[in-house]
Amino acid sequence: MSAEREKPMSEAEVKAWLAANLPQWKLEDGWIRRTYKTASWKGTLMVINTVGHLAEAAWHHPDITASYAWVEVRLMTHSAKGITAKDLELASKIEQVVHWQPGTEGKGLEGTPHGDMRFAYIKYD
Repeated sequence: MSAEREKPMSEAEVKAWLAANLPQWKLEDGWIRRTYKTASWKGTLMVINTVGHLAEAAWHHPDITASYAWVEVRLMTHSAKGITAKDLELASKIEQVVHWQPGTEGKGLEGTPHGDMRFAYIKYD
């Protein structure tokens, strides 16, 4: 049984969707991309592991490049040879989880302490 190949979105569709929903993500060289700046290697590994967990759960896997204080995530649906709804949905979930700041919600979770590098994690936009 062969699955029908998904049709990729047009460049204009992708750019418009990103501008409206994920302005920190960009379409470049056929991929949607986002670089997360972190406070240290510890934060970098936490972002990589978070992205890895979400990608595995979704069964849709990004390319990841990392250095000491940043992680770049790139998404494209290889079988469609372009960007599809799968990429946008996973990018949205990654953004939601990586940039979650419980201390700003006014609920019971306080989030990581600010101003103390021992607890620094991600550099929020």
